[in-house]
Amino acid sequence: MTKAIKLLTALPQVQRERLMELAQEVSFPEDTHIFEAGGTADRFWVIRSGAVNLDQEVTSHQRVTVATLGAGDLLGWSWLFPPYQWDFGAVAFSPVRAYEFDAAAVLGLSVEDPLLGLSLVRTVAEILAHRLEMTRGKLMDQYTLRRRGAL
Repeated sequence: MTKAIKLLTALPQVQRERLMELAQEVSFPEDTHIFEAGGTADRFWVIRSGAVNLDQEVTSHQRVTVATLGAGDLLGWSWLFPPYQWDFGAVAFSPVRAYEFDAAAVLGLSVEDPLLGLSLVRTVAEILAHRLEMTRGKLMDQYTLRRRGAL
């Protein structure tokens, strides 16, 4: 299993400092919908404190939490890939403090500093790989539980 990666600690210090020049401190009260699936992905966050649930709409009346993110976690990666729309929704599970980054500004910095751009993309890819592996594990657990219940 891959190890959980934290965006800011994974970047080399010089690149982290350059990225942090673009950070804005924001906060979200509990139960705030930070973004909805299908919305425009034009920013991302690194959570400083609190928890955020990523959810998927199953029916018009039911949402399923697919992951819970906490301090140090990257919230949002869809800003990196066309069509630049959120794949999930995000709701503050508790009061949240975060660093917010404007995607266009970060992408501009990545063009200006290709080493930062490469480090950023590689780190986000590692984060996504870890989350995919965690999701696969949860699905396997659910499948095993359902199968045992059906026997």
